Amino acid sequence: MKTIIIEDEKPSARRLQRMLSVLNIEAETMLHSVEEAIEWFNNNPHPDLIFLDIQLSDGLSFEIFEAIEIKSAVIFTTAYDEYALRAFKLNSIDYLLKPIDDYDLENAVKKYQERLPQKQAVTLDFNDIKKLLVNPIDREYKKRFSVKVGQHLKLVNIDEIECFYSENKGTYLHTTEGRNYLLDTTLELLENELEPQTFFRINRKFFVNINAIKDMVSYTNSRLQIKLNSYNEEDVIVARERVKDFKTWLE
Repeated sequence: MKTIIIEDEKPSARRLQRMLSVLNIEAETMLHSVEEAIEWFNNNPHPDLIFLDIQLSDGLSFEIFEAIEIKSAVIFTTAYDEYALRAFKLNSIDYLLKPIDDYDLENAVKKYQERLPQKQAVTLDFNDIKKLLVNPIDREYKKRFSVKVGQHLKLVNIDEIECFYSENKGTYLHTTEGRNYLLDTTLELLENELEPQTFFRINRKFFVNINAIKDMVSYTNSRLQIKLNSYNEEDVIVARERVKDFKTWLE
């Protein structure tokens, strides 16, 4: 069974590759962007099974299917919430919610293998799913976060937060008052909980609040440096592949 992994985070791709090897599935090919995947599909026989991350470094992975007609079976690996996942269920799409669990992975592979004798075609309505993910209807976003202060819990309203960032395997929020609080979550999960007109993920480590941006300066390698009102613990840099989307978001 020819299997490939399309995942922009290389450590996650390698972890999934190791998990599959335990199930005697060798995923020798790993692709990390929409552009790389399109080029690969244009020059190689299509695999039997694709493990596909939704959000890649240069766009949504649905763009691959808009450019190439692919007949392979697909198992999505995603950090999107249950609201979005309803679309996958309606379209008979297998999915794995990150972080991927061994048991869930094994069950997803079994579903695929059980479908093989019938040679059922994989029919996916990517346009409907893409619309749901990009322009979700009636989506409820987080309005506040609870943080631990000693033995107490404190509520921080979303409009009090300048940015979210990861550091030493922890996820933190930084307030307009210059305070940092540790959160029991990840930036990947936050991506589905933050109102996209207000917060933007500028790189792997940072979400910034548009209302907290004080200045923007050209930086090396076609990047941008962001100056926030109170956060100044380290450089806040818009990744080169995110600059175009960031400028669109600003407008």
